[in-house]
Amino acid sequence: MFLQRNNFSGLIPNELGNLKSLTDLVVSNNQLSGSIPLSLANLSNLQLLYLDVNKLSGPIPTGLGNLKSLTDLDISNNKLRGSIPPEFANSTRLRRLDLSSNHLVGEIPKKFGKMKSMLSLYLSNNQLSGNIPLELGSFHELLVLDLSTNRLNGSIPRSIGQWAQINYLNLSNNKLSGKIPSEIGKLVNLEKLDLSQNLFTQEIPSEVQTLQTLQKLNLSHNMLSGSIPNAFTNLHGGIDIDLSYNELTGPVPLSPNLLNASVQGNPGLCGNVTGVKLCTSQIMKKKNDPFRQKLILVIMLPLIGVVLLGLLTYGLIAYRQQRKKSPHKPLEEESGDYFHITSFDGKVVYDDILKATNGFNEAYCIGTGGYGIVYKAKLQPDNVVAVKKLHSSSDDVDHSGFLNEVRALTNIRHRNIVKLYGYCSHAHNSILIYEYLENGSLGSILKNDVLAKELDWLTRVNIVKGVANGLAYMHHDCSPPIVHRDISISNILLDSDYEARISDFGTSKLLKLDSSNWTAVAGTYGYIAPELAYTMVANEKCDVYSFGVVALEVVMGKHPGELITSLPTLSDDHHLVLANVGDSRIPPPSSQVEKEVMSVLRVSRACLNYNPLERPTMHQVSNLLMKA
Repeated sequence: MFLQRNNFSGLIPNELGNLKSLTDLVVSNNQLSGSIPLSLANLSNLQLLYLDVNKLSGPIPTGLGNLKSLTDLDISNNKLRGSIPPEFANSTRLRRLDLSSNHLVGEIPKKFGKMKSMLSLYLSNNQLSGNIPLELGSFHELLVLDLSTNRLNGSIPRSIGQWAQINYLNLSNNKLSGKIPSEIGKLVNLEKLDLSQNLFTQEIPSEVQTLQTLQKLNLSHNMLSGSIPNAFTNLHGGIDIDLSYNELTGPVPLSPNLLNASVQGNPGLCGNVTGVKLCTSQIMKKKNDPFRQKLILVIMLPLIGVVLLGLLTYGLIAYRQQRKKSPHKPLEEESGDYFHITSFDGKVVYDDILKATNGFNEAYCIGTGGYGIVYKAKLQPDNVVAVKKLHSSSDDVDHSGFLNEVRALTNIRHRNIVKLYGYCSHAHNSILIYEYLENGSLGSILKNDVLAKELDWLTRVNIVKGVANGLAYMHHDCSPPIVHRDISISNILLDSDYEARISDFGTSKLLKLDSSNWTAVAGTYGYIAPELAYTMVANEKCDVYSFGVVALEVVMGKHPGELITSLPTLSDDHHLVLANVGDSRIPPPSSQVEKEVMSVLRVSRACLNYNPLERPTMHQVSNLLMKA
């Protein structure tokens, strides 16, 4: 029974407890109030129970622990009070338990250690107290643990070393103390570790160097002391590190990982990084010797004079030659009429585009999107470009603030990303200039019964792989990472060989989009991650969800629609049958290609996980598809 997102109000009917054969009950994201009916404990066949994002109050019924078939329970984001029933330990098949964002008090039951199948446990944003039970170490298959924003105290149990599969651990905003255990180094699959806003002391364990999959490390706002271990130099590049507001001392190790790390609020630190003072060394003391300073001045001043005179002469000569060669203005300029970052003179480009599109006549329109209208412009016989005229006026574009951003985007080179040639803004129009791709959008082809037949199964698999590779590059190889925010079949273009290219990337960065309500401007209905309905914060995992929709749509030949809603009800060993969901407009694939198509289905299902923390990264998706 799936009744989510219907704006239902009132109480949950007691009569639901009479539906003894019910296996799934989902009433998330409504306005339901009152207590959770005790009668739900009678649903002995219930496997999935989602009551999250409502206004439910009162205690959690202990009878829910008697549901032996239950695998997924989510009653987060309500107003539930009281303690966590230890009876949950009787639900030994429970894999996912989310009690976060309520008003729960008391300790985490030690009996929870009996739930050997636990994959994800969310207890954040409550008022839980006491220690983290040693017994949780028995969660050998645990992937996600979030105990943040509670009142937990004591130290981190050494039994955490048994969580060999965990990839997300958040214990932030508690009252945990003592030393961070060295067993943290055994969590070799960890991607995000947040221990911030606690009372941890002593040194940072050097064992962090074994966390080679780590993407984010936050140890800020503690009382950690000693030096930053050189082990940080052994971590992979691109990791987000926050060590701010501790009591760390000594020089910051010379490592690319620490150049952009947050280290402010540590008065004893020094180094050539933002937020700390420069280190004083013996070399500096020698340089301060009066005799040495005079000797250096005697030697260097004449040399500096000669060098400056030479540079001045060379500059004057070069300037005169340049004036003779080019009467035009510099390539990058901002005036009352034109602002541009292209490889051409801005006025010439803009005038040529106006002429090529007959003043942006709709006859030259080849597509529309959330950001603007796209036109085909033939500037020269062999120079065809795609021009996107942004919906916003030039007043909405932050010229000075995003000049460097545009330049960075024009420098991006990847075979699965549409090349951005430049950006030009006139007093009346702002335009982006892209490379033109012959076959248009993936959406236009899939929606055409004749053209869709050109996309055989192997071509479709390669399209999905291409999109995955492009997003993986944007998320993991660009600094800072680029979040697309509007992945859909309309923003996937195909070249003459039907190879996928992601378009519209970075467009939102050129506009003054309010991050708190960007979905009003960006994002396509049917592709937007569900958490955006209440978080309104876009990140990489939102792109992952959108990719999952696109991948499934490529296989089905149409938008997945209701199939996405039913995915949480399917058990892990339930496979989507290609004969049932595959596009019937093309012949069935060969046995070898079918294996690759099935891999796409499995990956898309993982990407469409309702919980963003349980979705894979695009790097993982790309690797899985390449190995298929």
